[in-house]
Amino acid sequence: MNSRRSFINKMGKGALSAYALSSSFSHAAQLAFDPVKSKHENDKPIRIGIIGAENSHTRGFGRLFNIEKKFPGIEVLYVWGETEEFARDAVERGGIPYMVKDPKEMLGKIDALIVDHRHAKYHLKAATPFIKAGIPAFIDKPFCYRVSEGKEFLQMARDLGTPVTSFSSIAQSDATFDIRKQVESMEKINQVVRYGPVDIESKYGGIFFYGVHIVQPLMYIFGEDIERVRITRNGKNAGASLAYKNGMLATLIFSNLNYGWETFVETEDGIVELKSRVEETDPSRNYKDMVEMFRTGKEPRSHQSILNCVAVLEALEKSAASQKWEEVGI
Repeated sequence: MNSRRSFINKMGKGALSAYALSSSFSHAAQLAFDPVKSKHENDKPIRIGIIGAENSHTRGFGRLFNIEKKFPGIEVLYVWGETEEFARDAVERGGIPYMVKDPKEMLGKIDALIVDHRHAKYHLKAATPFIKAGIPAFIDKPFCYRVSEGKEFLQMARDLGTPVTSFSSIAQSDATFDIRKQVESMEKINQVVRYGPVDIESKYGGIFFYGVHIVQPLMYIFGEDIERVRITRNGKNAGASLAYKNGMLATLIFSNLNYGWETFVETEDGIVELKSRVEETDPSRNYKDMVEMFRTGKEPRSHQSILNCVAVLEALEKSAASQKWEEVGI
């Protein structure tokens, strides 16, 4: 998982990851948590299957669980790839024992699922048979491509009582939590400027592909009540404005020459750069939260929070085409 850890290492250079809103951790549909049962469940081996191998994340999951054994008793046993070449790469470099020709071959053989396509439009269809079978699923960022399909999918998961979650590794981090604490003690914040790598013309969903890493932390830390958005472009250079209901304006600069995240806020005391004061744990928080859900059924993030982020990304996609203000619909 070197690529994901490198995200967090760049925090020391001023990158922002934001602490999730407290409401995101109090989802009413979460399964009841029994500490006695939890202790027993922590001793139970968990077999994971992964759908999608085009991402380097997939072999990274294999290294994390199978080679580095960061979570004893948890192993990635199966992988399905978009091509045989992708799947074989994950098997060989991630230490994953088996690859399947059809994802449904994993049904009845795994205890948890990771869906890891590069384009979000494939995520929910791939996960549906497993959700119906009661298998908890982590869906890699971004969760889905359209709010409407996300609502339907999450309602199904709630009705079935199957745990599901999705988040950006940049947002779901110890650095995120630390910065949130700092901001809570700051005076009124009037404007925000945030930098991060985004390619609005990516073949993997444009703003959706990497935009989640710049948008989700922003929403975690400053709130999710974004009313409307607008993207402006000048050749390959682009940025976005996000208008909050409380009058705050967030400006996003889509970096295309540098990799990393930086955030500045305007307060009555001047311009302040937000930086984390903590080192990320090993294994990092995003993996711990995913594993905790697999073990206990406790979802680390509310379904509404997941949908709110998709809604902003969808509005940004519309604005990338129109270059006009677009309302955020949810």
